[in-house]
Amino acid sequence: MSNLSIWTRRHPAAEFDTLVRNAFGPNALSGGFNPAAETLRDGADAVIRLELPGVDIESDVQVEVTGGRLQIRGERRDQRTGEPTGRDLSEIRYGTFERTFRLPASVSAADISADYHAGVLEVRIAGAYAGTEPQRIAIGNSAPAEPLEQPAEATEE
Repeated sequence: MSNLSIWTRRHPAAEFDTLVRNAFGPNALSGGFNPAAETLRDGADAVIRLELPGVDIESDVQVEVTGGRLQIRGERRDQRTGEPTGRDLSEIRYGTFERTFRLPASVSAADISADYHAGVLEVRIAGAYAGTEPQRIAIGNSAPAEPLEQPAEATEE
């Protein structure tokens, strides 16, 4: 009889992580699923991309603007059925998430659009970088200005 085991190279703190998760639940350390995000500049627009594979965008994700901030909230639900056998291995994180991004004062909800394709949510903020280019000020080459008159000193009488 042979024993089959899966060996993977693990981070030194992985055993502690597993211990805490087993004792306090799967979301004890991370708060649940936390999607990876990237922000890009596309001309005057800002683009935020979040990896959301396996998330039902229609019912489980909200994109809102509130108080000058863009909030993206949602949940990745565990789709597995049946009882765990004790021999299951899962590295997929489930749970709720919230990502918040500060917006420029000139941006409103009308400037924001969102699209989902191939597991990636892309949020475009039109004009986020508008007016942020430095303006060069010309330096003149003229004759020196006349010296300013010094105020008369007060004399005591």
